Amino acid sequence: MSWHSPIFHNEVDFRNYNQNSVPIKTPIGGQTRNELSSTDIRPLSNKSLSRGEIAQRVLTDIFIKMWLPLVVLLIFSYVYLEDAQVVHNSGHVTESLRSRRMIGGLLSPHVPWQAMVYLNDSILDGGFAGGALISDRWVLTAGRNLFVRKSREHTQGKKPIIPKVFLGITRYDQANASKEVSVEKVVLHPGFQNKSDWDNDLALIQLKEPVPMNKDVMSIPLPGRGQDLVEEAGVEGIITGWGWGVSFTPAKSLKHIVVPVASHSSCMEEYIKKGQLTSKPMVDENMFCTEASEFNENVCFGDGGGALAVQDPKDGSVYAAGILSFDKTCGVEKYAVYMKLSAYMPWINSVLRGDCEKSDRFRSNLISKMF
Repeated sequence: MSWHSPIFHNEVDFRNYNQNSVPIKTPIGGQTRNELSSTDIRPLSNKSLSRGEIAQRVLTDIFIKMWLPLVVLLIFSYVYLEDAQVVHNSGHVTESLRSRRMIGGLLSPHVPWQAMVYLNDSILDGGFAGGALISDRWVLTAGRNLFVRKSREHTQGKKPIIPKVFLGITRYDQANASKEVSVEKVVLHPGFQNKSDWDNDLALIQLKEPVPMNKDVMSIPLPGRGQDLVEEAGVEGIITGWGWGVSFTPAKSLKHIVVPVASHSSCMEEYIKKGQLTSKPMVDENMFCTEASEFNENVCFGDGGGALAVQDPKDGSVYAAGILSFDKTCGVEKYAVYMKLSAYMPWINSVLRGDCEKSDRFRSNLISKMF
């Protein structure tokens, strides 16, 4: 499924952002550092698009493309989702076209905030996961994604792994040196896995250099004041990732699904019952849940760390409401569990603010030496 929106072609005037995520408009006839050259952009108008506007168009485009005629979707699945086919010992594919789709959904258009957080090639021992670019120097992901063995007994007191991060890709095989961004450090939430494997499951990854924002790489806004996800019927979001499919292998291409937000009380009760016997999330007020899509699609291993993108019903703006933590639904568990970002904004802002203050001190020291 491709996107034909003009915002994803070179025929659009977009903004670059400084390290504080403040938009920098390219002057006519001029060029600032980290900007594309004039040959890369052919503006159609003088109006620039903000991150929120681009994210809103991304989300709108996904919704529109989701509801194409079913026959087109079936044909599309047959042609492109070869990685989701299940071949029996006889060598014949017997599953229906619908079942060949990834548990994680349909082939996704380019999602510019999607990051791949990569540990190693092993599927069972770490592998890779999702992340969300939230500024030109920071990627937000699940804390568990930075450990090969993810239970509390294997993470408490242990240092997280410094992962590889890839931006601007849609296919697994595009994760190469040309798309890799160097990592400076990782910051786990101070309350990571305090009480269970899923407590405060967040980590911030700082990049060594600011990444230029363009049509392929664009951060997604975080919840603003008053943007607290409403957990009621009819609220939906979009999650993207390269998670496992029906053949229990990772997807070769980025997939997405539209998932409904679940009742908080129902999700909490479900995992209270199961948590007594197995390692399941202890759902609290800092979390929220989603259910399977109307086609019974759900997230699976490898989707964790991805951002659930939602639209604010008041003004239509798009933001990341949560980071996927419990991704082991895989068509078995009813609910996927996310860290609710509005509850974690004080921590996120404190980490990012510290980076900004450090940069300010560096610039001040540099200038003082020049006088």
